[in-house]
Order: sequence, then structure tokens, then C-alpha cells
Amino acid sequence: MANLLQYEDSPYLQQHKDNPVNWYPWCDEAFEKAKNENKAIFISIGYSSCHWCHVMEHEVFENEAIAAYLNEHFVSIKVDKEERPDIDKHYQEVHMLLNRRAGGWPTSIFATPQNKAFYAATYIPPQPQPQMMGFMQLIEIIAPKIAENDEKLFQNADEIESYLRPADKPTEATRLQLHIVDTFVKQAGHNYEKAYGGFSVSPKFPHTSTLTALLHIAGVNGYDEAREMVRHTLEQMQLGGMYDLVEGGFCRYSTDERWLVPHFEKMTYDNGLLIELYAKASQQLDDSRFLTTAKESADFMLDKMAEDHLFYSASDADTEGEEGKYFVYDYEEVVALLNSNDFHQEQIDTITETLSVSADGNFEGRNVIQLTQGERPEWFSEVMALLRSLRQERTYPFIDKKVQVSWNAMMISALFTLGDLDRSYRDAAVKHLERVLETMMIGGRLYHSALIHKQPKVEAFLEDYAYLGRALMKGYESTFDERYLVLAQQLANTALGNYYEEGHWYFSKGEFVTEADIGDSSYPGSVGVMVDLLLSLGTLIDPKYRHFAFKTLEYYSQKLAKTPIYFPYMLDQAFRYQKEDRIIKAPAALLTESTPLLSQVDYPYTKRYASSESEGFMVCGLQSCFANCRDAEQINGLIRDSLQAP
Repeated sequence: MANLLQYEDSPYLQQHKDNPVNWYPWCDEAFEKAKNENKAIFISIGYSSCHWCHVMEHEVFENEAIAAYLNEHFVSIKVDKEERPDIDKHYQEVHMLLNRRAGGWPTSIFATPQNKAFYAATYIPPQPQPQMMGFMQLIEIIAPKIAENDEKLFQNADEIESYLRPADKPTEATRLQLHIVDTFVKQAGHNYEKAYGGFSVSPKFPHTSTLTALLHIAGVNGYDEAREMVRHTLEQMQLGGMYDLVEGGFCRYSTDERWLVPHFEKMTYDNGLLIELYAKASQQLDDSRFLTTAKESADFMLDKMAEDHLFYSASDADTEGEEGKYFVYDYEEVVALLNSNDFHQEQIDTITETLSVSADGNFEGRNVIQLTQGERPEWFSEVMALLRSLRQERTYPFIDKKVQVSWNAMMISALFTLGDLDRSYRDAAVKHLERVLETMMIGGRLYHSALIHKQPKVEAFLEDYAYLGRALMKGYESTFDERYLVLAQQLANTALGNYYEEGHWYFSKGEFVTEADIGDSSYPGSVGVMVDLLLSLGTLIDPKYRHFAFKTLEYYSQKLAKTPIYFPYMLDQAFRYQKEDRIIKAPAALLTESTPLLSQVDYPYTKRYASSESEGFMVCGLQSCFANCRDAEQINGLIRDSLQAP
């Protein structure tokens, strides 16, 4: 018999509706029941494409004995962390406080009947393992302590509650000097893994905001070290493995140092950020291979991960309970496929060796496709099409069809960036932006997420305002539709009114008051993106927005100055604030016609503004214009000269 999750929209909650656990969604009824019946609360937080969430569901939540004990002694609550990031952020703070290390998913929280947390973990096995308490063992300890009103347990819960809201005030502001970028590049170089790129050994995440900041710094200061860290990492990632050579799109991360064996889930935010980075790098580093990767990934997202001009959240790592089953290949099936398509044995040997396909396999006896050379061979496209045909016979992984504003905005920004180089992607970006505005802004109010074709219920958080505002600014600079500027300004004003206090930002101020992220984890923290939006508005609309950007940078300056490597997106914006934007003004038609050339301007903090003041191009700083020209090819040099001026 299905539990109460059967009435929820969230795909993650729907995955658990047939568990024998009597799950509640996050609701007042659950907390009232816990208080009235003096039962401990168990809160489980995850998301639909999370591999270890599936493992814990199968091992623990489908276990009849464990479920029976939970149902008798606990009130159990399931939370989709993508639907309610405010709840998730709160309990990630709890996990950090209790364990002195970052959490992850699934998140497992135990709380008193008054919902004061006292124990936090991630995955918990059903039975004890070395250095890990088993779930059954744990709940058999907790339940009697709650029933007996164990004084020590409740005292600990009260203490934890009191520590959760420390005053996060900096002791003093630090003046941010230009040499902060040198510190950042030095710290990035220290973490850099020279053999295969990236900034760790294993597991290896793309760290897109670090790479983007390095690319921008190289564009301004000409640092070869920064440029080569970006180039080498992007080259290594696109060889395949974490990057899906067969269908396009990036997986969440690599489990090894070579980017070979991925965690096979594909997230919209990863692909949005990486598409934008690869598109920029194709211009700044003059490498057409990067543009190919950006286009392939965009095509994958538009084809497989979108409906009605809205992007889904994610596709799963698992198929039919097996991780990576859809993506990997047996050696014999690849050889048979090539044989049946008239490749002779010498060609087959070359192809399998070049694509890392072997009889022994590189992933649990099967093969993840990865190139062993930088350039794609002449047979590459034909063989990828054949490998795609094999996948068409397989079951595609589960897709979470939840629509999230911030993640859609990341993809839309990427499409606008790619649209500078190919008009078709600009047209797609406009359609997606308009659909997000139509679907997720209702009665002037912005919402965070909704299942596709359902009414949104959860109101927006700071990240939604920041990322959508940034996408609107990108939309303006691509289409010169002034409505996008007006909407971006409205979003910034609302965010300043709701989440800003003298330089300090909150992520949410509703049921949970949570701090906004200044660091970058899975994707850039909302404070850095908000500074990006404010600086753009300050350049194109009203200088007052630069003041709010400055106050924000000042508030967080001490942390940023000490370890900028933890805050790459904000570091990038601090550097931008110091160096100042340059503006290319011209009639909209001329800007549109010259877009491919304008996208090649080295200076990354260059904005475009439609103006009828001149028939040609005016090149401007924040205070005044300093050059005129009729040839877009001259603009790069004019901006470069302005940077050298005293």
C-alpha cells in the first residue's frame, strides 16, 4: 500500500511512495504527530538521480523489519533537496556542526519530537560495517532514549540548536587588492593535477567556476599558467568518460583521476556551466574542438533533457538498478557491430584501441568510451552513430522532470553564449527564457521549481533571482530586447529587498533562515552570481547597483582575501569590479551583425549596449567613452589599449 508520498509531485518522493516506511512529506501534520505521540523524527534528504540514495532505499527503506520499527517508534519524513534547498541547506549545516565535515546525499537526520536535531549522517547501511553503525542498531538505540526522555540527549539537541545560528559577521573588512588574483592562480596551481588536469586526484569534479575564473584572468593578464590549466583540463575532459562521446553531455564527476569512469548521472547545472565554459574557451583559446563539445552537449540537453522549452533537472546514474548500464559496452558487441557494418579486422583493432574498448573492459568488465588521442579520427562520427544505435535498444535512465529556475537559467545563459557563434542556439535560448518567465513568474512572483506541466508551489530562493537575472542580462546582450533589462532590474530589486542586509546575503528567509553561499560547490554560490548581476546592472542601467556589489564584496572580503580558491566565482567578480567593465555601444542591428567578431574580444568583462548615439561603435568605460570606430575588428585592440592606460 502506498504511503503519503503518492500525493506529491516530486519525482524523488514518488520513487519512495511504495516503500513500507510510512513516509510523510515535509508538513505540519508530521511534526504535530511527533510531538503528540512523543516520537523521534527521522528526516531523509536526497534527490532522484542520486546513486547512494537508491542504494539506501533498497537496503534500508525496503527492509520490512526496519520499516516496521521506524513506523512504530518514529515519524519519518522524506525531502527532495532540489525541491526544498532551504531545508537541505539547514540540515547540511547540522551535519557539518555534528561531524566537522561536509555532508552529502542521502542525508540522514534524527531529531527530538520538537524537531531539534541530535544526530546526522549520510548513507547508513542496514547492518553494522567496519566503523559504521547499522541503521537498525541505531534506531534501536534512539527510540528508547526518546521514549524515556533521556536528559543528556535532549540537552545535546538544545545545544546543537543554539549553535546553528551563529552571528556570521566579519571582524573587519579587508581591502581587496589586484594581487588577489595572483594568490588565486597560485592556489589553483598548487591543487592542479598536471597529468590529466583538474584540481584533485579522485574523485574528480569539473570545478567549472575555477576554470572560468582562470580563463578570465588569462584574458586580462595574459598569464600562460592560468591559460594552460584551462586548456589542458578541457582537453582531457572532452576525451570521454565523464564526457559522453556517444550522445553528448557531461556526467556529474569522474571516480578516477583520468576522467574515465564517471558517476553516470547527468545534471542540468553541470551541463549549463560546462557548455558556457567550452563555448567561451573555443574563442579565447582558439580551439574549434571546444566549440564542438559545447554544441554536442547543448544538442543533447535540447533533445533529451527538455520538453516544451523547459529543461528537466537530471537523468539518473542507474538503469534497472545497475549503475551505468545504459552507457557502457561489451567488447564483443562493439566488435560484432563493426563487423556487421563492413569494417575489416585491422580497422576494428584500431577503433577499439582508440576508443579504450577491450576484452577486459575499463569499468566492471565492460567499457566506457574514451578517446586515447586528442584529435577525432575520420571514422569517429560514423562509429559514434553506430554506438548510439546500440543504446536505442536499451532502457534510458530515469529522468527527473522537475523544472528548476536557477538550473534552467544556467542552461539559457549557456545557449546565449553559444548563440554568439551559432544563431540557432540564440533562438533556442529565447524560447526557453520566455517559457521559464511564463511558467515560473506568476502574478509578479517568482517560483523555484515545479514538475513539468504542473503549477509551481515553492517560491524562489536567492539563487533563482541571481541566475535568472544573469540569464536576462545575457538575453539582452544577445537580442537587445529592453524588456529583459527591465525584468533583470526588477529581480535584483526584489532580491535586495528580501535577502540583503548591508552587504550580507541570505539564501532563504521563510520557514528556514539560511545563509547564502559565497563558496562554489556543485555550482557557483548565489552571492557571487548576485554580484555578477549587480555589476552588469551597474554598468548598463544605474551605478547604484555597483554600490551594492561593492558592499557585498567588502562584507565577505576577509574570507575572499585569505583563500580565494574557495570562492572562484566571487573572486572573478572582485577582479571585474577592480578592472571595471568596458561597454561596446552601437545600433542594435550593427551589434547583432558583428556578434561573431565581438565574441572574440579578449577582455572578459565587456558588455554590449544598443544605442543610437553613433552610426558606428563607441567603446566606453564606466564614466565616459574613449574611442569610436566602424570596424568591429578594431575593438579588441582599443579595449586592450584602455587597460594599459595609466
